[in-house]
Amino acid sequence: MSAEKYVYIEHKGAEANSPLLFLFHGTGGDEHQFFDLAAQLKPGVRRIATRGDVSEGGASRYFKRLAEGQYDMADLARATAKMGAFVRDRLGVERPSEVIGLGYSNGANILASVLFEAPDLFDTAVLLHPLIPFAPQPQPGLKGRRLLIAAGKRDPICPATATQALADYFSAQGAEVSLFWHEGGHEIRQEELHAIGNFLAAPRVGDEVFDPRL
Repeated sequence: MSAEKYVYIEHKGAEANSPLLFLFHGTGGDEHQFFDLAAQLKPGVRRIATRGDVSEGGASRYFKRLAEGQYDMADLARATAKMGAFVRDRLGVERPSEVIGLGYSNGANILASVLFEAPDLFDTAVLLHPLIPFAPQPQPGLKGRRLLIAAGKRDPICPATATQALADYFSAQGAEVSLFWHEGGHEIRQEELHAIGNFLAAPRVGDEVFDPRL
């Protein structure tokens, strides 16, 4: 447990300066939800996975909500500041070769919120089925950040229009955004995992634009 009082687990990378991947679970998950999968998606990566510090009927989350799709904005601000401090603390003095965030559902939402406030913390982010039901403020610090947003066209929790609006926001800030859709709902599908693996394996600069369909 860190000084910021998050429960988390960590695995060292293959090399001293290996990319660092932060993992954020969905509602009801925990720090183990994506920990082993991450090693398959990005072999050799250093991994840190946190557990949300809010309980909703026994289900772990990163911030409180008032209803489905209605966030407690004061608690979101608290959680965003706390998670940003946690990530910055874990980065330490010598920044890794690449800092990546991957979050699903509620985990994608806290990751997105940190990006809105402190885009310098991450070079790359994967947002799986995010829902941001508000208009973020302009953030020029997002320019050049690489993002993959993945979602289901028939997701009853995260409407496709909200997903597209979030992708458009990041693009307007100058981020390099890839958007992947599958035909289902809120579940993570195999083709989605394939797209994530391709995205994380792609070079950060130069060459061709990443195509998540490959």
